[in-house]
Amino acid sequence: MSHGIEDKVVVITGASSGLGEATARHLAERGATVVIGARRVDRIKALAAELIATGSEVVAVETDVTDRDQVKTLVDTAVERFGRIDVLLNNAGIMPLAPLERLKIDEWDRMIDVNVKGVLYGIAAALPHMKARKSGHIINVSSVYGHVVDPGATVYCATKHAVRALSEGLRKEVKPYNIRTTIISPGAVSTELLDHISEKDIQTGNRDFVSKIAIGPGTFARSVAFAISEPDDVDINEILFRPTAQPV
Repeated sequence: MSHGIEDKVVVITGASSGLGEATARHLAERGATVVIGARRVDRIKALAAELIATGSEVVAVETDVTDRDQVKTLVDTAVERFGRIDVLLNNAGIMPLAPLERLKIDEWDRMIDVNVKGVLYGIAAALPHMKARKSGHIINVSSVYGHVVDPGATVYCATKHAVRALSEGLRKEVKPYNIRTTIISPGAVSTELLDHISEKDIQTGNRDFVSKIAIGPGTFARSVAFAISEPDDVDINEILFRPTAQPV
Protein backbone atom coordinates (compact mmCIF):
# COMPACT_ATOMS: atom_id res chain seq x y z
CA MET A 1 0.00 0.00 0.00
CA SER A 2 2.00 2.97 -1.29
CA HIS A 3 -0.77 4.74 -3.22
CA GLY A 4 -1.64 7.89 -1.30
CA ILE A 5 1.50 7.57 0.87
CA GLU A 6 4.39 8.03 -1.52
CA ASP A 7 5.99 11.51 -1.36
CA LYS A 8 3.79 12.68 1.52
CA VAL A 9 5.62 14.63 4.23
CA VAL A 10 4.75 13.02 7.56
CA VAL A 11 5.76 14.35 10.98
CA ILE A 12 5.73 11.83 13.85
CA THR A 13 6.18 12.54 17.55
CA GLY A 14 7.29 9.85 19.97
CA ALA A 15 9.17 8.11 17.18
CA SER A 16 12.02 6.60 19.19
CA SER A 17 10.22 3.33 19.92
CA GLY A 18 6.93 1.44 19.76
CA LEU A 19 4.10 2.79 17.67
CA GLY A 20 6.00 5.82 16.39
CA GLU A 21 9.08 3.87 15.32
CA ALA A 22 7.00 1.19 13.61
CA THR A 23 5.00 3.82 11.73
CA ALA A 24 8.12 5.71 10.64
CA ARG A 25 9.54 2.48 9.22
CA HIS A 26 6.29 1.46 7.54
CA LEU A 27 5.67 4.82 5.87
CA ALA A 28 9.30 5.35 4.85
CA GLU A 29 9.31 1.94 3.17
CA ARG A 30 6.29 3.07 1.17
CA GLY A 31 7.89 6.26 -0.08
CA ALA A 32 6.84 8.86 2.45
CA THR A 33 9.21 11.58 3.60
CA VAL A 34 9.34 11.21 7.37
CA VAL A 35 10.31 13.81 9.97
CA ILE A 36 10.66 12.10 13.33
CA GLY A 37 10.79 13.65 16.79
CA ALA A 38 11.47 12.27 20.27
CA ARG A 39 13.38 13.11 23.44
CA ARG A 40 15.80 10.22 22.96
CA VAL A 41 17.73 11.82 20.15
CA ASP A 42 20.26 9.00 19.88
CA ARG A 43 17.47 6.58 19.00
CA ILE A 44 15.81 8.73 16.36
CA LYS A 45 19.16 9.59 14.78
CA ALA A 46 19.99 5.89 14.56
CA LEU A 47 16.57 5.16 13.07
CA ALA A 48 16.97 8.00 10.55
CA ALA A 49 20.41 6.77 9.53
CA GLU A 50 19.12 3.23 9.07
CA LEU A 51 16.21 4.34 6.88
CA ILE A 52 18.28 6.82 4.88
CA ALA A 53 20.69 4.00 4.07
CA THR A 54 17.80 2.20 2.36
CA GLY A 55 17.02 5.26 0.23
CA SER A 56 14.31 6.87 2.35
CA GLU A 57 14.08 10.59 3.08
CA VAL A 58 14.13 10.95 6.87
CA VAL A 59 15.01 13.80 9.23
CA ALA A 60 15.37 13.45 13.02
CA VAL A 61 14.68 16.36 15.36
CA GLU A 62 15.07 16.20 19.14
CA THR A 63 11.59 16.92 20.49
CA ASP A 64 10.03 16.98 23.94
CA VAL A 65 6.31 17.41 23.30
CA THR A 66 5.86 19.18 26.64
CA ASP A 67 7.89 22.06 25.16
CA ARG A 68 5.74 23.86 22.62
CA ASP A 69 8.75 25.59 21.03
CA GLN A 70 10.38 22.22 20.35
CA VAL A 71 7.17 20.90 18.79
CA LYS A 72 6.98 23.99 16.60
CA THR A 73 10.58 23.50 15.57
CA LEU A 74 9.82 19.89 14.60
CA VAL A 75 6.95 20.93 12.33
CA ASP A 76 8.74 24.00 10.97
CA THR A 77 11.74 21.82 10.08
CA ALA A 78 9.49 19.70 7.87
CA VAL A 79 8.08 22.77 6.15
CA GLU A 80 11.48 24.42 5.70
CA ARG A 81 13.11 21.26 4.33
CA PHE A 82 10.30 19.92 2.19
CA GLY A 83 7.95 22.84 1.61
CA ARG A 84 4.95 21.50 3.48
CA ILE A 85 3.54 19.12 6.08
CA ASP A 86 0.95 16.67 4.78
CA VAL A 87 0.40 14.57 7.91
CA LEU A 88 1.01 15.08 11.62
CA LEU A 89 0.93 12.00 13.83
CA ASN A 90 0.58 13.09 17.47
CA ASN A 91 1.84 9.83 18.88
CA ALA A 92 3.95 10.66 21.96
CA GLY A 93 2.37 9.41 25.19
CA ILE A 94 3.08 7.95 28.62
CA MET A 95 1.11 5.56 30.85
CA PRO A 96 2.23 5.53 34.52
CA LEU A 97 -0.80 3.67 35.89
CA ALA A 98 -1.73 3.80 39.58
CA PRO A 99 -4.92 4.08 41.65
CA LEU A 100 -5.89 7.63 42.57
CA GLU A 101 -5.48 6.86 46.27
CA ARG A 102 -1.73 6.47 45.81
CA LEU A 103 -1.61 10.19 44.99
CA LYS A 104 0.98 10.05 42.23
CA ILE A 105 0.38 13.73 41.56
CA ASP A 106 3.64 14.37 39.73
CA GLU A 107 2.73 11.53 37.38
CA TRP A 108 -0.73 13.01 36.84
CA ASP A 109 0.86 16.30 35.86
CA ARG A 110 3.29 14.59 33.50
CA MET A 111 0.52 12.60 31.81
CA ILE A 112 -1.50 15.73 31.22
CA ASP A 113 1.56 17.55 29.89
CA VAL A 114 2.52 14.77 27.45
CA ASN A 115 -0.78 13.13 26.53
CA VAL A 116 -3.00 16.22 26.30
CA LYS A 117 -0.88 19.35 26.03
CA GLY A 118 1.58 17.58 23.74
CA VAL A 119 -1.28 16.89 21.32
CA LEU A 120 -2.42 20.50 21.52
CA TYR A 121 1.10 21.75 20.85
CA GLY A 122 1.26 19.53 17.77
CA ILE A 123 -2.03 20.89 16.50
CA ALA A 124 -0.90 24.46 17.18
CA ALA A 125 2.32 23.90 15.24
CA ALA A 126 0.77 22.18 12.21
CA LEU A 127 -2.59 23.89 11.82
CA PRO A 128 -1.39 27.27 10.45
CA HIS A 129 0.60 25.53 7.68
CA MET A 130 -2.31 23.25 6.78
CA LYS A 131 -4.84 26.09 6.81
CA ALA A 132 -2.66 28.13 4.46
CA ARG A 133 -2.51 25.23 1.98
CA LYS A 134 -6.09 24.10 2.63
CA SER A 135 -4.73 20.60 2.87
CA GLY A 136 -3.45 18.28 5.57
CA HIS A 137 -4.20 15.43 7.92
CA ILE A 138 -3.87 15.37 11.71
CA ILE A 139 -3.83 11.97 13.41
CA ASN A 140 -4.12 11.82 17.20
CA VAL A 141 -3.46 8.70 19.25
CA SER A 142 -6.03 7.83 21.90
CA SER A 143 -6.48 4.30 23.32
CA VAL A 144 -9.05 1.69 24.17
CA TYR A 145 -8.76 3.52 27.50
CA GLY A 146 -10.20 6.53 25.69
CA HIS A 147 -13.43 4.52 25.41
CA VAL A 148 -13.56 2.76 28.79
CA VAL A 149 -12.34 3.52 32.32
CA ASP A 150 -10.60 0.93 34.46
CA PRO A 151 -9.74 1.25 38.16
CA GLY A 152 -6.06 2.04 38.50
CA ALA A 153 -5.96 3.76 35.12
CA THR A 154 -8.26 6.68 35.86
CA VAL A 155 -5.96 9.59 35.01
CA TYR A 156 -4.55 7.89 31.94
CA CYS A 157 -8.10 7.16 30.79
CA ALA A 158 -9.00 10.80 31.37
CA THR A 159 -6.16 11.98 29.16
CA LYS A 160 -7.13 9.60 26.37
CA HIS A 161 -10.80 10.58 26.60
CA ALA A 162 -9.57 14.18 26.30
CA VAL A 163 -7.68 13.33 23.10
CA ARG A 164 -10.89 11.99 21.58
CA ALA A 165 -12.82 15.11 22.58
CA LEU A 166 -10.11 17.39 21.19
CA SER A 167 -10.03 15.40 17.96
CA GLU A 168 -13.77 15.56 17.44
CA GLY A 169 -13.78 19.30 18.03
CA LEU A 170 -10.86 19.68 15.65
CA ARG A 171 -12.66 17.63 13.01
CA LYS A 172 -15.62 20.01 13.05
CA GLU A 173 -13.52 23.18 13.13
CA VAL A 174 -11.20 22.38 10.21
CA LYS A 175 -13.84 21.43 7.64
CA PRO A 176 -13.56 24.85 5.89
CA TYR A 177 -9.85 24.17 5.29
CA ASN A 178 -10.14 20.70 3.72
CA ILE A 179 -8.12 19.17 6.58
CA ARG A 180 -8.72 15.55 7.56
CA THR A 181 -8.58 14.20 11.12
CA THR A 182 -8.22 10.71 12.52
CA ILE A 183 -8.22 9.25 16.03
CA ILE A 184 -6.51 5.88 16.41
CA SER A 185 -7.28 3.96 19.61
CA PRO A 186 -5.09 0.87 20.11
CA GLY A 187 -5.66 -1.87 22.63
CA ALA A 188 -2.82 -3.95 24.09
CA VAL A 189 0.22 -3.53 21.87
CA SER A 190 3.82 -4.53 22.59
CA THR A 191 5.53 -1.20 23.34
CA GLU A 192 7.56 0.42 26.12
CA LEU A 193 4.48 2.03 27.72
CA LEU A 194 4.55 -0.35 30.66
CA ASP A 195 8.06 0.86 31.49
CA HIS A 196 6.46 4.14 32.62
CA ILE A 197 4.64 2.47 35.53
CA SER A 198 6.51 3.29 38.74
CA GLU A 199 4.33 1.14 41.02
CA LYS A 200 5.96 -2.28 40.74
CA ASP A 201 2.91 -4.34 41.72
CA ILE A 202 0.84 -2.63 39.04
CA GLN A 203 3.61 -2.91 36.48
CA THR A 204 3.99 -6.63 37.13
CA GLY A 205 0.24 -7.25 36.89
CA ASN A 206 -0.02 -5.37 33.62
CA ARG A 207 3.03 -7.08 32.16
CA ASP A 208 1.53 -10.48 32.96
CA PHE A 209 -1.74 -9.53 31.26
CA VAL A 210 -0.26 -7.80 28.22
CA SER A 211 2.38 -10.45 27.56
CA LYS A 212 -0.37 -13.01 27.02
CA ILE A 213 -2.41 -11.09 24.46
CA ALA A 214 -0.43 -8.16 23.02
CA ILE A 215 -0.06 -7.68 19.29
CA GLY A 216 2.84 -5.97 17.53
CA PRO A 217 3.01 -2.25 16.70
CA GLY A 218 2.81 -3.03 13.00
CA THR A 219 -0.98 -3.15 13.32
CA PHE A 220 -0.96 0.47 14.39
CA ALA A 221 1.40 1.43 11.56
CA ARG A 222 -0.90 -0.21 9.02
CA SER A 223 -3.86 1.68 10.51
CA VAL A 224 -2.04 4.96 9.98
CA ALA A 225 -1.17 3.95 6.43
CA PHE A 226 -4.79 3.07 5.72
CA ALA A 227 -6.08 6.40 7.02
CA ILE A 228 -3.64 8.53 5.05
CA SER A 229 -3.79 6.47 1.85
CA GLU A 230 -7.50 7.01 1.31
CA PRO A 231 -8.43 9.61 -1.35
CA ASP A 232 -8.56 13.24 -0.25
CA ASP A 233 -12.36 13.24 -0.24
CA VAL A 234 -12.43 10.40 2.33
CA ASP A 235 -11.99 11.32 6.00
CA ILE A 236 -11.30 8.29 8.20
CA ASN A 237 -12.25 9.78 11.54
CA GLU A 238 -11.70 6.97 14.01
CA ILE A 239 -10.03 3.56 14.19
CA LEU A 240 -10.39 1.38 17.31
CA PHE A 241 -8.63 -1.97 17.46
CA ARG A 242 -7.77 -4.60 20.06
CA PRO A 243 -6.08 -7.97 20.11
CA THR A 244 -8.75 -10.58 19.43
CA ALA A 245 -8.11 -11.97 22.93
CA GLN A 246 -8.55 -8.64 24.75
CA PRO A 247 -11.85 -8.55 26.66
CA VAL A 248 -11.75 -4.94 27.93
